[in-house]
Amino acid sequence: MLKILIPTIMLIPTAWLTPAKLIWPTTLAHSLIVALFSLTWFNNASETGWTKMNTFLALDPLSTPLLILTCWLLPLMILASQNHTSAEPINRQRMFLTLLVTLQIFLIMAFSATEVLLFYIMFEATLIPTLILITRWGNQAERLNAGTYFLFYTLAGSLPLLVALLILQNTTGTLSLLTLPYTTSFPLVTIADKLWWAACLLAFLVKMPLYGVHLWLPKAHVEAPVAGSMVLAAVLLKLGGYGMMRMMMMLEPLTKSLSYPFIILALWGVVMTGSICLRQTDLKSLIAYSSVGHMGLVVGGILIQTPWGFTGALVLMIAHGLTSSALFCLANTSYERTHTRTMILARGMQLVLPLMASWWFIATLANLALPPLPNLMGELMIVSSLFNWSWTTIVLTGLGMLITASYSLYMFLMTQRGPTPQHIIALDPTYTREHLLLILHIVPLMLLIMNPALIWGWTA
Repeated sequence: MLKILIPTIMLIPTAWLTPAKLIWPTTLAHSLIVALFSLTWFNNASETGWTKMNTFLALDPLSTPLLILTCWLLPLMILASQNHTSAEPINRQRMFLTLLVTLQIFLIMAFSATEVLLFYIMFEATLIPTLILITRWGNQAERLNAGTYFLFYTLAGSLPLLVALLILQNTTGTLSLLTLPYTTSFPLVTIADKLWWAACLLAFLVKMPLYGVHLWLPKAHVEAPVAGSMVLAAVLLKLGGYGMMRMMMMLEPLTKSLSYPFIILALWGVVMTGSICLRQTDLKSLIAYSSVGHMGLVVGGILIQTPWGFTGALVLMIAHGLTSSALFCLANTSYERTHTRTMILARGMQLVLPLMASWWFIATLANLALPPLPNLMGELMIVSSLFNWSWTTIVLTGLGMLITASYSLYMFLMTQRGPTPQHIIALDPTYTREHLLLILHIVPLMLLIMNPALIWGWTA
């Protein structure tokens, strides 16, 4: 565990002490080495569950894929941000890198915490760097508004969680994930118990986000710089799913009866956000709303509590992390050249940047869950387990998948095909850096087709 955590912490002095002209290559190389080392975690996902024990940090097959995704994303964020921060003073560039690294440290500690309270503290701590990224390096004037939304939605959701955890500590005497599954379950019958159940899940449902409390997400995505969008879509939404999976085992008898409205909201959200995507003019907003739809499926998969639902949720979270991050990178390459996110103003890009169009095509197909990509595997497992739970869900999930395919193709045709507008002249060619960035997103997705067992979690 420490062989990843300590080099990640050492990235902060690296960012501040490296000479100005070497700062980007050095931090990139350093973070890539850390990311490659983190791949060794795939090796020892043990049968019993937990490995790499010390008192506070440990791995199990559920957190390992999410941790590796977190480590993998840091070099990609550094690659993606290089261009748009290059005009800034050198100290601000160093500060930007420091924020990305602190976010990474908080995320690693959140995913590998064995104490629920440590997880909660790190879950909250990720707010701070993300908020600074959105409000300081965001693109538009709306960014303070977006930051406020992001902060207050998350805080309002997670304060009840703290109270719920303190109550849990009082009744069971422990908050360790290693012992909590073995504590005696209580007959939760009173209204207060039901409120406690809701408090345990509310923070994660806001973070996911569940349809209805999702309004902070499109705002935050649209205003954030590319690194902010990448880490939000790829890792921060997954904190919600991870937290829900961890809390589910303590909420046992109540979930059967109380989870109905949340499952209905989640599946309705898949259809609704898809329909919103069909009418979007703003490229980043479209990708952000598509994330809400995918996370709705994940919420449904987790709440029905079947092994297939859990596995599908984890697979879809990992696959969606790579896919939506790649889509935000693509949107950013287009934005850096045309300085607009309105799709109708920057269309027909295939003629101008033909190789980028092929990356667009692959990422779009991954987003609409083309077989045999892991996106489809996750969606199929969730949809079939939901169908097994209640056959009526097939109406919403089927409709949702249909709409997902429609808006993904609409996005691709709108940005890449058609006549190039007259005002698009003299664009920069695509850089090797950008192609490398997309290769590092899409190749892991392709490789997971060969061995999806790496991201199944403990249900297999």
